[in-house]
Amino acid sequence: MIQGDGMRRPLGTIFGDTGALRFRFAVTAPDLVRQGDYIKVWHPTDGWVLSQVVSIRRLSDLSFEEAKSAGAFTEIEEKVIAEGLVIGSRDEEGLLRSPRTPFSPGDRVFPADEDLILETIGLGRDGIYIGLLDGHNIKVVLDPNSFVQKHCSILAKTGSGKSYTAGVIVEELLDKGVPLVIIDPHGEYASLKFENINEGDLKRMARYGVLPESYADQVMVYTPANLAVAPHADAVFRLDGVNLDARKLSLMVPGLTDTQLGMLYQCIKALKARMDFYRIDDIIDEVEKLKSNTKWAIIHALEMLKETGILSDSPTPLDEIVQPRKASIIDMKGVDPKLQEIVVSQLASGLFEARKLGKIPPLMLVIEEAHNFCPEKGIGKATSSEILRTIASEGRKFGLGLLVISQRPARVDKNVLSQCNTQIILKVTNPNDLRALSKGIEGMSADLEEEIKRIPAGMALIVSNDIEKPVLVDVRVRKTRHGGESSKVVSTYPESWEDYLDTLDMEDEVVKGEGKGLLSRLFGRG
Repeated sequence: MIQGDGMRRPLGTIFGDTGALRFRFAVTAPDLVRQGDYIKVWHPTDGWVLSQVVSIRRLSDLSFEEAKSAGAFTEIEEKVIAEGLVIGSRDEEGLLRSPRTPFSPGDRVFPADEDLILETIGLGRDGIYIGLLDGHNIKVVLDPNSFVQKHCSILAKTGSGKSYTAGVIVEELLDKGVPLVIIDPHGEYASLKFENINEGDLKRMARYGVLPESYADQVMVYTPANLAVAPHADAVFRLDGVNLDARKLSLMVPGLTDTQLGMLYQCIKALKARMDFYRIDDIIDEVEKLKSNTKWAIIHALEMLKETGILSDSPTPLDEIVQPRKASIIDMKGVDPKLQEIVVSQLASGLFEARKLGKIPPLMLVIEEAHNFCPEKGIGKATSSEILRTIASEGRKFGLGLLVISQRPARVDKNVLSQCNTQIILKVTNPNDLRALSKGIEGMSADLEEEIKRIPAGMALIVSNDIEKPVLVDVRVRKTRHGGESSKVVSTYPESWEDYLDTLDMEDEVVKGEGKGLLSRLFGRG
């Protein structure tokens, strides 16, 4: 019987009752054993079997009364006992198996080596590099094809690093040449254009094996607003405003009654019969011809849509947005929430149809603040919900992957979350969110739920059908600048509005001028 690993010092010895899935061992090297560590034990029929330390306890014969009277330098005899949970080993066909017979008391426990951990858990060596396995200098790498095709979610409470982690993943996907379309409600992702200059991050880069990098030549920022409002954007984003059909238009002006939708349908039908090309102005004119007073609600809705400026004779081409090795960011900072929903709904629908027809390459659609665009039924409504549910359930067949990101898992459509093969979970403490996670994670245990509540900053729990068990990962440092940091109100608050305007770094002085004009109107100065 092999009972040793010639290269490694044993951590302890198994004792007492043992089962096929759990065992206890007396720790002989307390300084080397931590909860969560991976260990291995030799089994006579299965060879080296991977296990994980799930609990550690210190025991002593010191009584309560003795403890009260014990001095600071009293010598106390103590024992350290750990419990191991069996993960298993791979058989000749590569299938994970647990031993059919338990380990024997007296079997020695050793630290697991990198090859055994990678092989048994199912981590790759080339792919999406998320970070380092907690407690080990082992890279956690996920298969890029499965990651994109089978969808992913990043879930965490506010301030736990979900956008930072998303930035890491976007960097990795760009390195692999995956086309990305990023829905960015808060303008956080344009920082991908700039290399990381954070001093703390720079010091940590050597540990993760990365260097600062800019993706400026691979990132294009679009705004549904205009360049005066969003001067940092590279181009405006516009939807096709020519020959809108009734169904598409109904999604852009939600809230119309069945009667009003019927009237709108008849007007568009009449336009199609006599015009090769018609626009929203033509639709409004046609509705105005109606004699029913109901028409005014339709006209108001259409006028509101027209005023957004999102419709154009020259829409943004999808084959421009979706290109290999390119990330197209739809920056919607400052855009009305209802217009955001329209943009997401129409863009996602267009991408889905284009992928089905093979007009654009396979891609990943990144949805930040997913609870706003595909809310759980009964919690909210969004124009974009239906198409995102469709992509979640059918997108993998056509090479359209979803990356959904939210700080409120309980508010995200459960049908969307349940379709995510990979879930990256940072710290979550809200009971409703934890319940939502437990429904979405197969085999969620009380221990795992407790671990999620205690995940340290910078760490993430990765749960995936492609790996054999959830793993805790020290998320690698970003190569690009992080754009999702909260503003420090106290240290950055200007003494006056003029001081704030003077800090603006913009080539276009229009905003400064408008700001000082506002000062004049409000305070009689400027």
